[in-house]
Amino acid sequence: MPYLELAFNLPIRSNYTYDSSSPIPLGCRVKAPLGKRTLVGWVVGHPDQVPEGVTELRAVEKAVDTEPLFDEKFLEFARWLSDLTMCSLGEALSSMLPGGKRESRALPEIADTDPAPVVGRLTEGQKKALLSIFDDLGDWSYLYGVTGSGKTEVFLRSAERTLEEGRGVIYLVPEIALSHHLVEGLRQRFPGTVAVIHSGLTPSRRLTEWRRIQSGEARFVLGARSAIFAPLKRLGLVIIDEEHEGSYKSSASPRYHARQVAMKRCRDEGARLIMGSATPSVEAWSLMRDGRLRRLELVGRPAGGETPDITIVDLKKEKGIFSKLLVESMSRVLGEGRQVLLFLNRRGFSYQYSCRSCGEEVHCRHCSVPLTYHKSVDRMVCHYCGYRTRPPRTCPECSSIEMQASGFGTERVEQDISRLFPEKKAVRLDADAARRKGMLKTTLREFRDGEIDILLGTQMVAKGLNAPGVKLACVLSADTTLNLPDFRSSERTFALIMQVAGRAGRFVPDGEVVVQTFRPDAPAVRLAAKNQVAEFYEQEIDERRILGFPPFSRLFRVVIRGRDEGKVRSFIEKIASELSDGGNDWELMGPAECPIGKISGQFRRHLILRSSSFDRTHAALAAAMSRLPAVYGLRIGIDIDPVSLL
Repeated sequence: MPYLELAFNLPIRSNYTYDSSSPIPLGCRVKAPLGKRTLVGWVVGHPDQVPEGVTELRAVEKAVDTEPLFDEKFLEFARWLSDLTMCSLGEALSSMLPGGKRESRALPEIADTDPAPVVGRLTEGQKKALLSIFDDLGDWSYLYGVTGSGKTEVFLRSAERTLEEGRGVIYLVPEIALSHHLVEGLRQRFPGTVAVIHSGLTPSRRLTEWRRIQSGEARFVLGARSAIFAPLKRLGLVIIDEEHEGSYKSSASPRYHARQVAMKRCRDEGARLIMGSATPSVEAWSLMRDGRLRRLELVGRPAGGETPDITIVDLKKEKGIFSKLLVESMSRVLGEGRQVLLFLNRRGFSYQYSCRSCGEEVHCRHCSVPLTYHKSVDRMVCHYCGYRTRPPRTCPECSSIEMQASGFGTERVEQDISRLFPEKKAVRLDADAARRKGMLKTTLREFRDGEIDILLGTQMVAKGLNAPGVKLACVLSADTTLNLPDFRSSERTFALIMQVAGRAGRFVPDGEVVVQTFRPDAPAVRLAAKNQVAEFYEQEIDERRILGFPPFSRLFRVVIRGRDEGKVRSFIEKIASELSDGGNDWELMGPAECPIGKISGQFRRHLILRSSSFDRTHAALAAAMSRLPAVYGLRIGIDIDPVSLL
């Protein structure tokens, strides 16, 4: 009888061989002892003999699944992901597969409603894009156009045609929690065939959806990043909406990017790939410019709106976060019975709590970041580790009683709105508010229906929000992203302004946008205000070329963290020594302390390899890491093509 080879969700590259009293197929999960623990592992092989040097095998306790979760083809894909991201096979499988022990009762599909209306007539641009997408099987296309230009309808028509061909569709969105409207519309338009996969589902619910896809019952998969692994038998199309979003990159091992996985999967399975955004990533723009990615452009807004005018306000000339122009614009727009959207990517009441006498800031005791004051609970909170404490009444450094909260967070702005417009209904939507059950879905629905006059929020209000009544949108401070120590900060700021601007005037050509900043001359702000998209990308690409950053190089980032600062420093210096001679293949930058040098009591240091030869750099890094023995108390993070260097 063959033995069982198991992979576990552990940062250990080797698999383990076990005995079993009954045959268990490849792709099933089993409970098995490992050390003093009992863990769930995946069956990834059936070796005929015991590994050399092993005299006695432990037996598995029991099988978790009656039917396999994956086949040999899926396993090969997992091995590719493991090799690419330098994680264990078990870690790769864990990120790809559902974790439920038993299936839940399926949620009822919306079958008692009429199918969602299909847009009757496509614009000439939409027709041309559809024809181009279906020119050749296996092609990669990029659908570029302003927000509201009709990209979603092209995506759905492409999906319809793919389903008619008998092939499956994966539709990726950056944040499924903000896509309730899309989920409902898809279930009406494609009744009985839609599965939804994302990390917010319970494990048992996710397993149910996985089985529906495996069986062929569901052929249209909607979800966030991890939905790219859905086990569709005949994949025909992958759609990546809002391709520029950083949430498509996993922040935990394996640190994959859904775009890269989609390209691999489409190439292997001969499927079409469509990406789309009003603000493509610089890498995607470069590929389009060089002809390696087919560019399909949509112009105008079929629903009747137009790209709004953007006005820049210099905050250096204002007294607070509400500039004179913004207050006047809000008064006028609200007086017309229209809606206002305010964006500020900073939650809490104030982001700085300091002493007026000596300037000492209150920092987290576990992280190297200032604490944010949350007035609603009268607590100082760390947004990295969750540490909470009461605000000090006296300065811990000089004992002065002149402690003050400064800076603006969404709580502070909400208070100011109530003072300025007491008769209007204003709602705050950020991570704190969205924790309340049903708050997110209810707020978005009420805003779409015109029941909320002013919506104030963080990132979640800038993504995919489609409210016909919005006339005025404002970025309260463009500097929160612009000032980050990251080579992508300019790109992110530009995308943010354009995305927020896209929420105004989507159906009526009278939208207004205000962008407030302390740096009105920054290219990302200035060019966004003029809607000079091509000019921004060309300038950004030229700057990246001079500096040698992506798309003109590939980056490999190694982060070491641990509670012993000396061990962290010593280990990363050993890695640097192993990789010091990159020749013409890579340049070593660092090692150095991470921009956020300490999180949750763990010291963090990193090094970056800037590569001109991906394969040789990848092989050299993998070899270097295999030569270095593990050090107790240290965690290693390898991030290939990082989207953030913080």
